[in-house]
Amino acid sequence: MSDPDKGLYKVVLVTAPRQEADMIGQVIVQQKLSACVNIVDTIKSIYWWENKLNTDEEALLIFKTTKDKAEALITKVKQIHSYDVPEVVVLDISSGNEDYLKWILESVK
Repeated sequence: MSDPDKGLYKVVLVTAPRQEADMIGQVIVQQKLSACVNIVDTIKSIYWWENKLNTDEEALLIFKTTKDKAEALITKVKQIHSYDVPEVVVLDISSGNEDYLKWILESVK
């Protein structure tokens, strides 16, 4: 990957109840906000919410997208997610298979 492409590609991590993970993934990919999503079925999340320690089983959605689509992806997840404050974390892809990265770019056009 050449330097001008640095920061162009993103991974977006989202956790959700398993029963709504497929719906979230479908909506995001259908709207071309992400080239694809991987759904890791069962993860255990331990977190503080409203001054209480919680433990839940959730799914982890791993979206591959571009810098230009990341904000719209975040906005859409917040609109369709059942949580008041859904986890949405954006990470830079610093390098990778150039053919795959180009495929991401083409898929979200």
